[in-house]
Amino acid sequence: MVITLKKETEIAGNGLMKNKPCTIKFFPSQTGKIRYFVNNEEFESKAENVISTDHCVVLGTKKSKAMLTEHLTAALAFCGIDSLDICMNETEVPAMDGSSRQWVELFKEAGIDKPLFYKPQLYTVKEPVYYLNGKTSLVILPSDELFISYAVNYNHPDLRQCFVNYNPKNQEEIIEARTFGFYKDLKKFQMLGFAQGVTIENTVGLTDEGYTTDLRSEKEPAKHKMLDLIGDLYLTGINPLHMKCQILAKEAGHAVHVKVAKMLKDKLIAYNK
Repeated sequence: MVITLKKETEIAGNGLMKNKPCTIKFFPSQTGKIRYFVNNEEFESKAENVISTDHCVVLGTKKSKAMLTEHLTAALAFCGIDSLDICMNETEVPAMDGSSRQWVELFKEAGIDKPLFYKPQLYTVKEPVYYLNGKTSLVILPSDELFISYAVNYNHPDLRQCFVNYNPKNQEEIIEARTFGFYKDLKKFQMLGFAQGVTIENTVGLTDEGYTTDLRSEKEPAKHKMLDLIGDLYLTGINPLHMKCQILAKEAGHAVHVKVAKMLKDKLIAYNK
């Protein structure tokens, strides 16, 4: 049984890194895979196909790629979609509002095709999975319930030794949490050819005094890290929101998320309690 969309849908917008316009179309599928079609090339949304995590998650092949996939992938996780064909006329996924909110709204408007009394298969890990490197860590432990905690420690008054936990009550706050960065670094990145599509609407800028825009919720940047983690772990092929695990992240990022996703893939087992 697969969960897909009830009908095809599409949306357009500019990329966060290169600011190029892209139309992205979504087609219902029964393959049980999330597949991208870019420049007449096909590749799956899975950890083995990640070709870069320098500024965002880039999926693809030697001939074609899809950039900034993490917010879209997180939306698929939140909606429970595990089978979909994604067609793009450019190589960078539209930034939209810098979160997963507009993707989730798009999918719900198209309709999510799943049985009324559908219950997903749950998974856990047969042994602990962990990555430890200095101040950075990502640990996944077997558990009887899902618990996700993400700790950050940025040079910012609100984000020093700060952590957020995931629970169903704050799911909407995580879905709508926008990408962020230090405002003082913006011009430098733009001179290097990145962050060309950054706007005050799609990115929270961190300043010495606070932020360049009002936050949607408390600790929004830390919640965005949680959003990224959910999207990156979905590259295992198993929805992290269907895992009976404790997932503990500290000062990690896309590179670590993807490394652990690759390790995790062979450690997951069906949860049958």
